[in-house]
Amino acid sequence: MARPIRHPAQEPADSDEVTEAVRDISHPLDDWQSLDPLLARIGDARYVLLGEASHGTSEFYTWRRLISQRLIREKGFSLIAVEGDWPDCYRVNRYIKGYPDAGRNAHEVLHAFDRWPTWMWANEEVVTLAEWLHHWNRSVAAERKVGFYGLDVYSLWDSMHAVLAYLQQVDGAAFTAAQRAFECFEPFGYDVNQYAQATAWTPRSCENSVVRMLSSLREQAPSFQQDGREAYFNAEQNALVAKNAEKYYRTMVRGDALSWNVRDEHMAETLQRLTTHYGPATKAIVWEHNTHVGDARFTDMAASGMLNVGQLVRNNHEAEGVVLVGFSSHHGTVIASQAWGDAMRVMTVPNARPGSWEDILHRADPSDKLLLFEPQSLLEMLQPRGHRAIGVVYRPRYEAFGNYVPSVLPRRYDALLHLDETHALHPLHLDTRFDHDAPETYPSGV
Repeated sequence: MARPIRHPAQEPADSDEVTEAVRDISHPLDDWQSLDPLLARIGDARYVLLGEASHGTSEFYTWRRLISQRLIREKGFSLIAVEGDWPDCYRVNRYIKGYPDAGRNAHEVLHAFDRWPTWMWANEEVVTLAEWLHHWNRSVAAERKVGFYGLDVYSLWDSMHAVLAYLQQVDGAAFTAAQRAFECFEPFGYDVNQYAQATAWTPRSCENSVVRMLSSLREQAPSFQQDGREAYFNAEQNALVAKNAEKYYRTMVRGDALSWNVRDEHMAETLQRLTTHYGPATKAIVWEHNTHVGDARFTDMAASGMLNVGQLVRNNHEAEGVVLVGFSSHHGTVIASQAWGDAMRVMTVPNARPGSWEDILHRADPSDKLLLFEPQSLLEMLQPRGHRAIGVVYRPRYEAFGNYVPSVLPRRYDALLHLDETHALHPLHLDTRFDHDAPETYPSGV
């Protein structure tokens, strides 16, 4: 177990050795060919996890797309799994694979992402990715079509509706059983916060109902799969989301590490299910925030009892090859909101906090760069420093007090893309009304 990292009262003193170490392991980052050293570092790894330091930065999405395209073209990667809801992302999966009635274009499909924060996936940068995947899949055999899937756990109601729709078509008796699970939630309307508050003070919950629904579905798997293996997998995953979402919302009201761990364990479990579903030769790309991708054991998250996807994938698949890639920036603009469920806006990202990793990277060379970490040669970089994390809720004037995660950078990641100046991404929804039933997550919605 890694040594817990405490949040420092202030950043460690600067040293010429740290700055020089950054220069020694940096590669210029100019265009897609600049990624050659990263592709060489990835080698034959089966899992490549690509982070982001915010959910609203254009360059993070663009560079992840360029990396993903090269991994698909040159190394045969099979799927992209993202920090998004399963039902919404499955619609994208249907479109890029050319399923019937899957939508006319990526803009139309992604514009349907209407759950706050819409800009995370309903943006022009993801439209470009989806259209490229759609074009790629038209040129390859069916078994080589690349998929696009959501790993997250928030879609309780949408997933329940998807299970009901599936069972109504294939099994009337199972549909009736699933309907009883759905009815358990009806007294709470469609308000997950109301459900969470109610179950916090009484022994009543819908846990047994959703567990029975999933068990019933799995018991019928041999017969259901005869009507379509992919359709059954989608229904089973939605039932799993409903089960784990119920647990997540029931535990989130406590405000401790448990709900965070429920969420990241669900995402790691979903990733494992996807690679098993695709087969033993599957290679998977993951797009999530740095706080999910970078190994939590080398941050102060560990001291709070929190784990994350990067840590779990490293633990479970080290022998198959795992590469964790973080992202950072020094200054720029970003899309975010000032409060949960509030309107999105373009915000200024101030210069990084003095002494933070972003500050060190900027002062070593104020240009875009790729860092490849080789543990045996990075002793100068093993002292924890703050590493900026911007969520969907962001208040720039207070960021120095709450947006920096103390991190041992060369242990948290295998590589890092530092993009010195970054810009807000381009949302598809320019005038939206948001629902408020999604809970805030640590730190500030990541």
